Amino acid sequence: TEERFLEDPFYPGERMYKTGDVARWLPDGNVEFLGRLDDQVKIRGYRVEPGEIEAALRSIEGVREAAVTVRTDSGEPELCAYVEGLQRNEVRAQLERLLPGYMVPAYMIEMEQWPVTPSGKLDRNALPAPDGAA
Repeated sequence: TEERFLEDPFYPGERMYKTGDVARWLPDGNVEFLGRLDDQVKIRGYRVEPGEIEAALRSIEGVREAAVTVRTDSGEPELCAYVEGLQRNEVRAQLERLLPGYMVPAYMIEMEQWPVTPSGKLDRNALPAPDGAA
């Protein structure tokens, strides 16, 4: 779309694609990758948007709330879902019908109480790490 193909400041009259990656030029001429503008992550070679998985979780009847994060406890990035309302096995079975396999979280944690910041928003940094049973 026109929103993504911008005027190229390096080649007048040409267009460049706005990927969502954030980078900066270093004094030695190299480019340093700093992250992404969105929450998109790469899991096992696939680009995944955790918000899409959260929306799928919330669409499951009986799920009252859901959050998805990326954990690197095992050394590799893995999706971890936090759900309130249904048991994780029920959620997993339904989620596997809604999403491709690479988007189904490796871990599902049942939540009874959500950690919140002083302003009342979800504190993603305080969500519990998955244990072996999760």
